[in-house]
Parts: sequence; C-alpha cells; structure tokens
Amino acid sequence: MRIRKPAVANQFYPGNVQILKHQLFEYLEKASPSEIPGKIKAVISPHAGYIYSGPTAAYAYKILKKLDQSKTWKVLLLGPSHHIPFYGAASPEEEKWETPFGLVDVKNVSNEIPESNEISEIPNANKEEHSLEVQVPFLQTVLKNFVLYPLVLGNVRPNSLASELEEFVKQDDVIIVSSSDLSHFLKYNEAEKVDLNTSEAIVNLDVQKMSEEGDACGAMGILTVMYLARSLGWKCKMLNYLNSGDTAGDKSRVVGYGAYVFYE
Repeated sequence: MRIRKPAVANQFYPGNVQILKHQLFEYLEKASPSEIPGKIKAVISPHAGYIYSGPTAAYAYKILKKLDQSKTWKVLLLGPSHHIPFYGAASPEEEKWETPFGLVDVKNVSNEIPESNEISEIPNANKEEHSLEVQVPFLQTVLKNFVLYPLVLGNVRPNSLASELEEFVKQDDVIIVSSSDLSHFLKYNEAEKVDLNTSEAIVNLDVQKMSEEGDACGAMGILTVMYLARSLGWKCKMLNYLNSGDTAGDKSRVVGYGAYVFYE
C-alpha cells in the first residue's frame, strides 16, 4: 500500500498531535460564520501556515462541521501546484495520506467519472505540495468519516474540468474543498482593495471578472467551483476575510485569505 507521508508538518502546521489538536480547537472555537440558507456543496479555504491563515480557514471548516456526521463524505479537494508546472489536473498516486492525526483513505476521482481530458497521473505532483495537505487535519477534526478525492491543479481548463466533474458532485455525499490564498505581497491597504475585488467576483459567480482580474494562487480551483455553481444553481457567500497583517505578519507585505461557502 502506498502512503503519502506529511511533507509540511512542523512547517505549515504542528507535527505534534496535542499541539495541533489544541490549535485547531482554538481556531474553530473563535470562528463564528453566519447561518447558510441552503445545502452546503463547497467551500474555499486558504492554505498558508496555520498561524497566518488558520483563523480564516476555520470559518470554512466550522461550516463543514454542521454536515451530517452519520455519512461518509466524499471530499473533492482541489489545490494549485506550487512546485511542478504541468497541464491539467494530477490524480493521487497513493491509497492513503498520513497526517499527525492518522491515515485518510484516498481515491481517484477519474475512476468515478465516464472520461476525462483534464485529469491524468503526473508523477510526484503532490509529493511536496502543501496546498492540499494543510486542509486534511482540518477535515479530520470536523468530519467523523470521509474519503479524500484530491486533485493538484496545474494549467487546467476550469470550465472543462467542471463539466467532467458535474455528475460526481451532484451526489448528496460529495463536498468540495478548494484551496487558495488571495493576493500576495502587497501593502496592507492595497491588498484589502484587490482582495475585495476578487471576493466580489467569487460571490457573484462572475467567471469573466475572476479570470481577468481575480488575484488568487488557487484561481483554477476557484473557477472550477464557480463554473459548477453556475451550472448547478448554487449560490456563494463570503464567510471571513483576513490577511497576514491581521494575524502573524507585518503590514508592509501581506498575503490575503478568504473563506467562502457555496450552497444550493
């Protein structure tokens, strides 16, 4: 059995189980997202080090905590590639992923859909990738039972990927987590303006504006969810926004973090 070992424990999040558990509990306790008037279908969560983006990510995961815990959820996890450039979406090479909290079952979503021109095997695409890994301890904290369907996104066509995934995500037991930070390394006030513009595009499902003006490292995953939302009649709501100047960094060069939920 192939197991993906943690690549960024003790860098992006604590490798010690008790410290990690305490940190996530604290973030989730403080998060207070508003009620969602519909069935939750997807969230967008940031993926920086927890001391920077954890308070915002907790808003997305506090929402997922409200899901039916008697179900085994299929979590479609989308995140950008930071290390290897490639075309399309990379399917997992392993059957299990490991975090300090233990092992998670992993499946390949391409086995669940008729055919795909976007998804393929890209060797080592996820070996060092943090954008997906940092979401998993949060998932292990808020969901009792789930199976992970991870995709690392390179230069993918979001509308095409959304079309291929549509029948899969229609299932009642599927939830999407799209991993993305917002603007990078702008001054505090400038970042707030740029991120507000991006957030308006996301919430309004304005794929053209997001494609042309959106500033997000995980834009391909966000756009994929936006295309699905437009096709399936979902709505979107922003849950929280902070940047690193609000959490653990100075305000001269910040990274933006937004949490959003899509619902029907």
